[in-house]
Amino acid sequence: MKTLAKGLLVATAAASLTCLPAAPRPPVAAVAPHQLEIHGDVRTDPYFWLRDPEDPAVVAYLEAENAYADAVMAPTLGLQERLVAELAGRTPQTDASPPVPDRGYLYYERTEEGLDYPIHCRVKDAPGASEEVLLDVNALAEGHTFCSVEGLRVSPVGDLMAWALDTVGRRKYTLRFTDLTTGEGLADEIHEVTDNAEWANDGRTVLYTRQDPETLRWFQVWRHVVGTDPAADVLVFEEEDETYNVSVDRTASGRYLLIVSWQTLASEVRLVDADDPTRPPVVVEPRQRGVEYEVDHHGDRLLIRTNLEAPSFRLMSAPVASPGRASWQELVPHRDDVLLSSVRAFRDFVVLSERKDGLSRLTVWRPATGEAEVIELEEAAYDVWLDDNREYDTPFVRFGYSSLVTPTSIWDLDTRTGERRLVKQDRVLGGYDPGRYVVERLTAPARDGVGVPISLVHRADLELDGSAPLLLHGYGAYGSNSDPVFDPEVISLLDRGFSYAIAHVRGGQELGRRWYEDGRLLAKKNSFNDFVDCARFLVDRGYTSPERLVASGRSAGGLLMGAVATMAPELFAGIVAEVPFVDVVTTMLDRSIPLTSEELDEWGDPADPELYAYMLSYSPYDQVATRAYPAMMVTTGLHDSQVQYWEPAKWVAKLRATKTDDNLLVLRTAMDSGHGGASSRSGGYRERAEVLAFLLMAVGAAD
Repeated sequence: MKTLAKGLLVATAAASLTCLPAAPRPPVAAVAPHQLEIHGDVRTDPYFWLRDPEDPAVVAYLEAENAYADAVMAPTLGLQERLVAELAGRTPQTDASPPVPDRGYLYYERTEEGLDYPIHCRVKDAPGASEEVLLDVNALAEGHTFCSVEGLRVSPVGDLMAWALDTVGRRKYTLRFTDLTTGEGLADEIHEVTDNAEWANDGRTVLYTRQDPETLRWFQVWRHVVGTDPAADVLVFEEEDETYNVSVDRTASGRYLLIVSWQTLASEVRLVDADDPTRPPVVVEPRQRGVEYEVDHHGDRLLIRTNLEAPSFRLMSAPVASPGRASWQELVPHRDDVLLSSVRAFRDFVVLSERKDGLSRLTVWRPATGEAEVIELEEAAYDVWLDDNREYDTPFVRFGYSSLVTPTSIWDLDTRTGERRLVKQDRVLGGYDPGRYVVERLTAPARDGVGVPISLVHRADLELDGSAPLLLHGYGAYGSNSDPVFDPEVISLLDRGFSYAIAHVRGGQELGRRWYEDGRLLAKKNSFNDFVDCARFLVDRGYTSPERLVASGRSAGGLLMGAVATMAPELFAGIVAEVPFVDVVTTMLDRSIPLTSEELDEWGDPADPELYAYMLSYSPYDQVATRAYPAMMVTTGLHDSQVQYWEPAKWVAKLRATKTDDNLLVLRTAMDSGHGGASSRSGGYRERAEVLAFLLMAVGAAD
């Protein structure tokens, strides 16, 4: 009976689109109440039925929403085509990445005009050498609407390559192998695995990880020998704690493989002898709640980055023969004002990735002398990162740099002389001139007195009279930073008079570990308050007005969008929430859903009454109220393995039934992809063009 009712409602909604294309009515989702009870609190979820992707009525409803999106966005089709042309025209369609040295070869990927996917190549590091095509993803993508190739790893011997293929978007991969001497694929195919694999030094043995079939948690490490039946593969390690994931990695020296168990607040590393991968793994230091550590190898010692008695992390070392905490010796002490983000060893030096005063930086540190030299940079807001460095015994460091106006630039630093060489800067076609734009670094006062950084870019001729539209972007979770890097699509907004700003709200680590701690669990609302306060600050300073202010966020940033739409709808003309995590409580109650168990320390465990009440108080789906909301575009992917499609679908259905305004509400479901959206270059342009068109439409600038 319920299925019939749902089907009738969906069919009626779809029919209305056909009958009234000029004034389409949005789909109406059927109500099928489902009760959830916790701590004596009985909650009714009227759209719980949308969780079944095999139900024809669910598929029909999502398709009806897509048809409605097509209809209401139809007036912008000409604009979207222009935006697609701008995005494609700004990026060289035939191009190549900077070649990366590795054991006598230069590795790179290139793209060609008219092709949607990269071609992975190498050439011997010698004059006159011919290109070898390792993998043409365009050929693999034939016959598929989605195609993702990840985890390419060439063996230390150089004659075999491991790679992972996903043609659905659910991030369930098939691990494959190619004989690079012949170019032929091998018979070894390992199905339903992750894209995470590493070679042992014999060039024949691979460690790879499997995910739990239901929750998709990475929980097992297996060993495979190329040329043998995968059914005979050996289970090396199984992570039994459901709050942990496990992955495999390789030290920079290549001497050890690492089996890393990790979760929000703790980690544990096992060493595997890369020369003899059949030997049992050795635990570096047993896990302890609240203690995180990462391991690299340098000479006869391990380098250990840890937060043990160091909230912003410090660098320790220990002999390989006795790696436990009792042997740890401090190399770089804890500093309150510097976050040690990661460590990468080279033979004669170590590169420290750090954050200070809200900006990233790289420091070349020499263990032999203790000398440290920061790589100096000049712009007001930027990002710098350690790029693809595959060689251990080299004096060169490859790093990347970008800002809101500087395209991604790859540099080689000679650590002996300090000389820098620009390897490649991404070209921006169409007459792009960075001198036309101004980058600012602002600080907005939050309601509790904390200063929240804002990175902002606008045209140099912008009048600060409140009339200009502005897009404010945010994330604020997992300690992930929203760094101010160049994004070609932002130029399409800047050239139409927009400002673009990033609110570095709490929940990231832009201002150190404390910044993250103050944006999770019972402090999560700080992220939302910070964003709202940044928006009000920009309005008060004349950068924009509520009628011209739009906001965007993705995934956990989509939660941010859902929360601010509820808290301060009057501040925004439009909001884009992409693949948003909006049904916080119901998801965190269900341990069978991917990511739930390992994220209890990020969002909270609803089994705790205090955390349950707090999460319920901000969860966008639970806080939908009878009120006006801004114009909103919500996106999802049917095969999303990180935020299940039904969260945004339920949220939109509830908003449609509850909100009091006539502002546009669009749900766009990608029926053949997942969390990352389209896999093809052209598909990506079209997805981004629709989002940009919506933002322009929301502020009345859809020319």
